[in-house]
Amino acid sequence: MRLTPLLLLGMLASCGAADSRGAARGDADQRAPRFEAEARALDGDTVSVDFRLLGVDAFERKQLCQRDGACWACGKAAQDLAARQVRNASAAFTLTPNETYGRPVATVTVDGKDLGESMIRAGLAIPALKYLRHDPERASSYAAAYDAAERGHVGVHAGTWLDPAKWRRGERLECER
Repeated sequence: MRLTPLLLLGMLASCGAADSRGAARGDADQRAPRFEAEARALDGDTVSVDFRLLGVDAFERKQLCQRDGACWACGKAAQDLAARQVRNASAAFTLTPNETYGRPVATVTVDGKDLGESMIRAGLAIPALKYLRHDPERASSYAAAYDAAERGHVGVHAGTWLDPAKWRRGERLECER
């Protein structure tokens, strides 16, 4: 996910940290929501920050899954779905106090729909329910989305796959070797 200047300005304005011209008020700096993250410059006046989705473990970009006896790029499919969902859409980020892999953790709602749930329902991510103990409603909707994807043989559920955490630790399917 990309934190654009307009999105950041909107986040700051929603908490009263920006005036009508968009300039941050000096007295609000102490009250403004703050997080630290690795960032990269897209150009001279645009900075991008990646967010991890709360309660979701998507297949890794280079991860392969198997169906119909062959490997397919399930990780790239997950990345492509997330990119299509956020492209030219209104995305709302709700930050959590957590951080993983040096990135802030957030829930992301795109045009009113939970991005994590959409990824799970498409069979391109799995729920990480241990991170949702404080949010039983979201945990329940993520579990239901997973069950629906599994019953419908959607995405990775149409074949064989490894849990993304196992894949990150170096395990591979036979077709990947």
